[in-house]
Amino acid sequence: MLIPILTMSIMGLLFGLGLAYASKIFRVDVDPKIDMVIHALPGANCGACGMAGCANLAEAIVGGKAEVTACAPGSQEVYDKIAGILGVGIKVKKKKIARVRCNGGKRSSDKYEYSGLKKCAGANLLAGGNKECRFGCLGFGDCVEICPFDAIHLNGNDIPVVDGSKCTGCGKCVGACPKKIIILGNADDKVYVKCLSHDKGAVVKSICPAGCIGCRICEKLSGGVFLVENNLSRADYSRAKPDTPWQAVIEKCPTKCIVKT
Repeated sequence: MLIPILTMSIMGLLFGLGLAYASKIFRVDVDPKIDMVIHALPGANCGACGMAGCANLAEAIVGGKAEVTACAPGSQEVYDKIAGILGVGIKVKKKKIARVRCNGGKRSSDKYEYSGLKKCAGANLLAGGNKECRFGCLGFGDCVEICPFDAIHLNGNDIPVVDGSKCTGCGKCVGACPKKIIILGNADDKVYVKCLSHDKGAVVKSICPAGCIGCRICEKLSGGVFLVENNLSRADYSRAKPDTPWQAVIEKCPTKCIVKT
């Protein structure tokens, strides 16, 4: 009885020594900064940075394969912490917020009755969707489902509404929209054009009461801050001045497609 016990004890000791030796031989040293960066990141694991998760991003940042500001949901405070850990300087990054460039929804004419899967991506495969406006929102909420921060919801008009207090500018909704009506805009922008149609004004009027008709009223009132190109207005903030009449532009827009941010 004693011999088997001694044999097992010796074998256990030998295996233990072998494992201890192997752990030293095959040990992979991990930069302690990686763990520090992981704890500095928001921990959302949203994948908006293109990495599988925050740990992968932290490793890439420390290894110089990703920018300090690569975390889309991260705030300036997060970037400053990471920069402090790495001992580098960074520029202030402007906060981005998702902007939905369509206000048609139920008010926009349908070209056929859609009865398929209630997904924008699926509906778009059938002749570009059921809306007469080939640029407009399909209203099934793919962007709502993919948002990891519960920052987007459909309103009663079947148009996505972004909660600026929750939106982190991660951009996942941008990629989910088959019509590409969602962009990331600067959080401090005053107004934006809530339309993406490049159709002529007469066509827009016939299918949607909320679309840009390219009337150029905004161009004249703003002194050139707004530009109408290819039948669609847009704001060029590089031309904006302290006295740019944003409110007047909003009020005079005949289809109310220029809105406050």
